[in-house]
Amino acid sequence: MPLPPIDHADALPEVRAVYDDIKATRHVPDVNNFWKVLAHHPATLKRTWESLKEVMAPGALDPAVKEMIYLAVSVTNNCTYCIRSHEAAARRAGMTDAQFGELMAVVAMANETNRLANGYQVELDPQLR
Repeated sequence: MPLPPIDHADALPEVRAVYDDIKATRHVPDVNNFWKVLAHHPATLKRTWESLKEVMAPGALDPAVKEMIYLAVSVTNNCTYCIRSHEAAARRAGMTDAQFGELMAVVAMANETNRLANGYQVELDPQLR
């Protein structure tokens, strides 16, 4: 049975602090259920948020690209929650329907060719070593 989400009012002080940081960083009125379930283990909640905040912060990659990469990996890992969350974030960052379509085509092709290369146990070409 899944753990129930922990709302702000019912959270431990250290969990509330993480929730408050998420809300301030993302400019949202509440945290989503992913964080509310992780709150059952405050150390995991804090560690995961700190890592995600660092990785997804502005950097050499455009925010939309980061979200599209996250979306692609989530599709490959079959994580419905992450697919919906990061598709929404990618769209907020500017991903268009056409970009989504191309992204899904690339994900599908990469998965197919990865499986073929693994299944056939294709040796690396000398120039790729």
